[in-house]
Amino acid sequence: MENKLEVWKKAHDLTISIYLVTKQFPKEEMFGLTAQIRRSASSVPTNIVEGQARQYTKEFIQFLFIAKGSLAETHYHLYLAKSLAYLTEETYFKIDTEIISIKMMLNKLIKSLN
Repeated sequence: MENKLEVWKKAHDLTISIYLVTKQFPKEEMFGLTAQIRRSASSVPTNIVEGQARQYTKEFIQFLFIAKGSLAETHYHLYLAKSLAYLTEETYFKIDTEIISIKMMLNKLIKSLN
C-alpha cells in the first residue's frame, strides 16, 4: 500500500527506522520501551491514512492531530532510549531530525485543510 502524501511516506520511513534501531535494544525491553516506541511510531502513518479514508475534512484533521500526538510520544521514547544509552548520539540526532521534519509537515497539512 503506497500513499501519495509525502508526510505519510516520511512517517512510514520513520517507523521502519524505529523498528530497525529497536532490534538493538536490550531483550528485557521487548515488552517495555521497544513495544511502546514501535507502537507510537507506527501510529503516526496509521492515523494519517485512516484520516484520509474518512468522509469529512474535519475528521481527517482530527486524525492528523492524533498522529501529531503519537509523534510526540515517539519523540519522548527516542529521548528516553538515548538517555538509557540504547542509542548512539548519531542515531538519536538522525531520527530526531526525521521527527522534527514530520511534525512541521503535519502542521502545514493541518493548516492547509483549515
